Amino acid sequence: MKPQEQRNERLAKTILKNLQRRHIEGFYCPTAEEAVNKVSELIKDGSYVTWGGSMTIRDLGIPDVLRERRALEVLDRDRAADREEAQAIYLRAFSADVYLTSANAISEDGVIVNIDGNGNRVAAITWGPKKVIFVIGMNKVAPTVEAALARVRGTASPINAARFDITTPCQIDGVCHNCNSPESICNYVHFLRNSPKGRHIVVLVGENLGY
Repeated sequence: MKPQEQRNERLAKTILKNLQRRHIEGFYCPTAEEAVNKVSELIKDGSYVTWGGSMTIRDLGIPDVLRERRALEVLDRDRAADREEAQAIYLRAFSADVYLTSANAISEDGVIVNIDGNGNRVAAITWGPKKVIFVIGMNKVAPTVEAALARVRGTASPINAARFDITTPCQIDGVCHNCNSPESICNYVHFLRNSPKGRHIVVLVGENLGY
């Protein structure tokens, strides 16, 4: 095992222990392939499932895996015909059995941090779907909650602004300006520090995934 792999495995054990005390079930998968299999295993046949705007979920090919499972009812936001249909799917997502997403950052003590532009993703994380499964690459681990927030604002948000090609200050120079731009994707800041009724599951992945 390479030094980086050793570090990821040991750090993951620490995070999983901290998640447990926050009533969040957690798993560690060294590879992307193992993570995809674990996520599929966690979703029971007959479930009504959907996902948020996560590059991690898409890069892993999880939507395709779910579409191929005929025993699932898939609410597929990626195939919405237009913005109006997408908005309708966002609302229907609240009644899902399983909602899949990633996170912008997670602290070593198990606090999950997200920033959202529209709010539909953090709203579903907070309330609605019976289960929320996070798939998080170890590249998103930060030492503290403060460092996790800094990672979100200084790393994830400028990259996502570039991905969406929106005219925010961070899109121009890659630096967070704590702006109030009309196109800001940092309108809602969300900290998940405890899981009521154990709604949340985290799958940590020993690879760099997403932003």
